[in-house]
Amino acid sequence: MTGFVLRLLISIAGLWLAAQTSPGIAFESGASLLLAAFLLGIVNAVVRPIAVILTLPFTLLSFGLFLLVVNGCMLEIVAWLMPGFELRSFGSAVWGALVLTITGWAASWWIGPHGRFEVMLVERGDRIA
Repeated sequence: MTGFVLRLLISIAGLWLAAQTSPGIAFESGASLLLAAFLLGIVNAVVRPIAVILTLPFTLLSFGLFLLVVNGCMLEIVAWLMPGFELRSFGSAVWGALVLTITGWAASWWIGPHGRFEVMLVERGDRIA
């Protein structure tokens, strides 16, 4: 449950940052931002894997950069489903996807791959030879 909440907060932060850095992304309220982040998680879990498989040749030819277009399409789907979230152009959607990707990378580096704070303990044992 903690991992889910942390990932939701990361998505909220990424969407908020994308809206602050792009004039083409807007939210009506904080509640619409929260709902958009939740809906984006659902769309990424259900639709994105199918889209990634269908566009695999383009992704391979572009050395992975086409995934930004796929992620932009996921944002477009969320904006289409939710009236409080506005994307003015596909370029804004791709920019938002780039900001979300960078935010997610930074947060995953900080939090860890399992969605929780991790502490590594290293035991040092002195061996007698």
